[in-house]
Amino acid sequence: MVLVHAHPDDETLTTGGTIARHTAEPDTAVTLVTCTLGEQGEIIPPGLALLGPDAADQLGGYRAGELAAACAALGVTDHRYLGGIGRWRDTGMALAGRGVRAATPDVLHPRAFAAPEAFDEQVDALVDVLRETEPQVVVTYGPDGGYGHPDHVRAHDVTVAAVTRVGAPTRVVFTVVARSTLDAGLAGLADAPGLPFRLPAPDELPSVTDADVHTTLDVGGVRGARIAAMRAHATQIALWGQSDDGHDADVRAFAMSNGVAQPLLDVEQYTGGPPGDDLFAGVER
Repeated sequence: MVLVHAHPDDETLTTGGTIARHTAEPDTAVTLVTCTLGEQGEIIPPGLALLGPDAADQLGGYRAGELAAACAALGVTDHRYLGGIGRWRDTGMALAGRGVRAATPDVLHPRAFAAPEAFDEQVDALVDVLRETEPQVVVTYGPDGGYGHPDHVRAHDVTVAAVTRVGAPTRVVFTVVARSTLDAGLAGLADAPGLPFRLPAPDELPSVTDADVHTTLDVGGVRGARIAAMRAHATQIALWGQSDDGHDADVRAFAMSNGVAQPLLDVEQYTGGPPGDDLFAGVER
């Protein structure tokens, strides 16, 4: 399995349970590819604010350390930066209206991952990884990147192009969350006393119709690993539970820098995969 993600923390937020489940299987090799260092990310802890791009511009290096810790928590032993560490920079994003929708900024850094002229080199770099690892399953985002972030969209486009060039038997699946799954999780937070985050407005968080979900993995059994990985990404993720004593079993929700509550779900879902609960179903292992 190869997973292609845009920034540090994306691997944990969308596929952390999938990663932890499969790294625990002795007959499954898992390779994580990260495309940028997340230099443009917004920073939650006030004490680290000066790491940001408008100050010291050291956030990328700091997040590389966070990602290393998250990989250790998830059991990842084969992690790579696309094209080498620091080859492409986090493009950043502009707000695109309602909710958390994102768009491409008007001005791009010369090394921006979403720069049009970088596409062919990025595909070449991922083709090299795929030819070396020969995965049966490749995981990335859907065509809109989940919520429109230009780096997520580029990761999708690069992944599809690279897999097309390499050819069968690779299966490509896209990480999503069903609307009913998200709504059920949010319902469990609606009356939670002490929730420090605001509940999202209807359709503020990205989701897809239930019919668009093909594969649902139960990741409840690796909840502890997922939470440890989320804790590692402290610049980007805030966690909350009913108690504040640090016990992972109490964690129920998380938020990014926007302070919008998201439920910690015990499933991860995909479109483009086989029906059921096994991303490898029907492929030779």
